[in-house]
Amino acid sequence: MSRAPEKSVRGRFAPSPTGPLHFGSLVAALASYLHAKSRDGEWLVRMEDLDPPREQPGAADQILRALEAHGLHWDDTVRYQSRRHDAYEASLERLRQKNLVYSCTCSRKDIGAAGEMTKLGPRYPGTCREHTELRPDASIRVRTDEREIRFDDQCQGYINRRLQSEIGDFVIRRRDGLYAYQLAVVVDDADQGITEVVRGADLLDSTPRQIYLQQLLGLWTPAYLHIPVATSGLGHKLSKQTGSRPVDLARPVATLVDALAFLGQHPPDGLRDASVADVRSWALAHWAAAALPPKRMIPYDETPAASK
Repeated sequence: MSRAPEKSVRGRFAPSPTGPLHFGSLVAALASYLHAKSRDGEWLVRMEDLDPPREQPGAADQILRALEAHGLHWDDTVRYQSRRHDAYEASLERLRQKNLVYSCTCSRKDIGAAGEMTKLGPRYPGTCREHTELRPDASIRVRTDEREIRFDDQCQGYINRRLQSEIGDFVIRRRDGLYAYQLAVVVDDADQGITEVVRGADLLDSTPRQIYLQQLLGLWTPAYLHIPVATSGLGHKLSKQTGSRPVDLARPVATLVDALAFLGQHPPDGLRDASVADVRSWALAHWAAAALPPKRMIPYDETPAASK
């Protein structure tokens, strides 16, 4: 296993450019920023632009402008995963040399028809496990086993999984040749020396898969903190797909104060009349990860802040 990064604290925010920044994404950005910068750490921004069909032209630049408008300034150059295919290919090759990956031609319909359901969803039954060559027209899965993957999340508590029985072998490169999130995020977190991952609890079940890949590749495992996800009144995660509105760049203070309240930080009412810099200073001085609600989802009223 690789050694821990020398930097004491290095966090990151890694949005997918599928649309403008909305409140739920701003909450994740703010939490990751405060968790790193309140301890004199570095905070990076990485665009997870690995899925062109889902991306919206200009969304990456819109996200960066929104972060700046809310006083969330990043250290170092913004990284784009679409420019990192060689690094992902190198990691895939390392796994191939250890006979840890194989080609899979199964469709979602095939997997669903197998009827192996767990609490985490359909489990891949290993139909193609005996394939020995990596075909360019097939997806690539990594072989899992029954080792216990465990970690102590700083918000959600102790988590343990056995991937083979609960998830099965999972995809790390898609049939269309695009690298899957699970592999790309592991490679980039290690390469950038990330010491802590702060993100939404909707990604909590991905973490054991990522820790498993870290173990297979001999990479450092960062600390994890999964914050509650903001949902609509119907229980859907706020997203472009569910019609969430972009954050109002004309009212960053109100949005920041709402985000701090969502994160359990209890900002004083007087902050609504302050500047972005003053809100950021207060938040850095008072950030308390222990105050985060230990929930996976929390409803949020998207009524514009000025109307509340």
